Amino acid sequence: MKSTQHKANFAPLSPVNFLLRGANFFGHRTAVIYGETRFSYHKFSNRARGLAAALKNADIGAGDIVAILALNTPEMLEAHYAVPMIGGVLNPLNVRLDVATIAQALSHSRARLVICDREFLDLAQQAQSHAALNLPNVVINDPAAGFPIDRSFIDYEEFISEGSEVIKTADIEDETQPISLLYTSGTTGTPKGVVYSHRGAYLAGLSNALSFGLTHDNIFLWTWPMFHSNGLSFIWSVTAVGGTHICGRNFDARKIFDLIGRHKISHFCAAPLVLNMLANDTSATGMRFSHAVNCITGGSPPPSSVLCKLERLGMQVTHQYGSSECHGPATVAWRQSEWEHLDEQERYKRIARQGVPTPIMDDLIVADPKTMKLIPRDGAATGEIMLRGNAVMSGYFDDEEASRKVFADGWYHTGDIAVWHSDGAIEIKDRSKDMIISGGENISSVEIEEVLYQHPEVFEAAVVAIPDKLLVEAPCAFVDRVAGSTINADELVHFCRSFLAESKIPRNFVFRKLPKTATGKVLKYTLREIAQSMEV
Repeated sequence: MKSTQHKANFAPLSPVNFLLRGANFFGHRTAVIYGETRFSYHKFSNRARGLAAALKNADIGAGDIVAILALNTPEMLEAHYAVPMIGGVLNPLNVRLDVATIAQALSHSRARLVICDREFLDLAQQAQSHAALNLPNVVINDPAAGFPIDRSFIDYEEFISEGSEVIKTADIEDETQPISLLYTSGTTGTPKGVVYSHRGAYLAGLSNALSFGLTHDNIFLWTWPMFHSNGLSFIWSVTAVGGTHICGRNFDARKIFDLIGRHKISHFCAAPLVLNMLANDTSATGMRFSHAVNCITGGSPPPSSVLCKLERLGMQVTHQYGSSECHGPATVAWRQSEWEHLDEQERYKRIARQGVPTPIMDDLIVADPKTMKLIPRDGAATGEIMLRGNAVMSGYFDDEEASRKVFADGWYHTGDIAVWHSDGAIEIKDRSKDMIISGGENISSVEIEEVLYQHPEVFEAAVVAIPDKLLVEAPCAFVDRVAGSTINADELVHFCRSFLAESKIPRNFVFRKLPKTATGKVLKYTLREIAQSMEV
């Protein structure tokens, strides 16, 4: 039988249509809550279309990069729909990065315009100066930021007021065209630009909804940064089901508890740092929510003590594994009814695994990266996690060599080491050797080492992860000083601040000779063992 394709039975997949559908068919429903501000789906769509029209009038079109420096505010949501609505590509930048890294991203992406929250205007200006760029800047003058309004640049609200009627539908001809560009730290410390397509984002959004049980009644709290993998693609998921986005600039444990109780939050994503903060906050003593609260987490597996405390609060934690290269979640540790009959320790072990592939991940293997031979599903043998499916990125922006390498043998090579259990679930045993996962942030040890080596009194340096009660992991530097040097930790911290973001600066310094192999390579495995006995 010959397949046929018509306008009536085929349309390019794009998550932009989730918002347009919402406005057309349940426009009265509450889409966004930010403090005392509430937007219906109709208003959410109008504001996004207003931004799209303004960008189009500013000569932004197909393939053009629009960078944004903002927190989890309504404007960040609007940009995620407005920029791709006209065929542009959104580049959400991590506001925690240093000037040089932001500058590199703006330069490498060839950004045409920057949308910037007033809080990060100085960062944006310094980065553009560093990169010798003079881009149009649209400033979000959010009163909640506590900064004076800056009228020297284009005001966001004035910018989007040109009229949403200009944009009627999304200008998407090819579902494989880019929708988002995200810079992620590699093991070398050099950021790579991860490219997502409209098709990948659409499917990832639906996959999240299916994997984590989202429906139109759900209320989603934005504690996970939207600039990280487009909020793990939940930016698309919540809108797809007609749920409500609860936005906020910054969160502490008490504010999260208050919002969960006040708005009956059903779902939120949280890095291990946030889970630890919630589990150990004294205000939670004796507290238990009267409704179901689902927490999605990733990164380092949550300790059983944290899981126990959160369950007492009425929170159910689901562990997922993924990366920027996979639109966020690639696997999920679905809770199974038979786990409830296990003893507490064994049950928490199952919850903390990384689980099985999401519905749009066609296949997953754990294999020897050199031979591609599958490891046995015995929960003991280790291999590299490799993935294949619609959730995998299109590739690295302007880096064909890196793309070819990571897609070798027809698989996405994650660089993460895991065991494979008999039920198909994976369990990570080690991250890529040079990567530290600190408070949900990827930190390259090589990048830190390169900075330390610039100090004239550092002979050798090696950085590994050290256990941290709050961040789960933090950088620890082993330093061999040059002969006669008495440089101390405080002096090195001060030195690092000139080159690194605060989150990347080692929390601990150990001064000693570095253990090496016969060929002169530093034995990082030995250093990791030493670091495991320490704690910040």
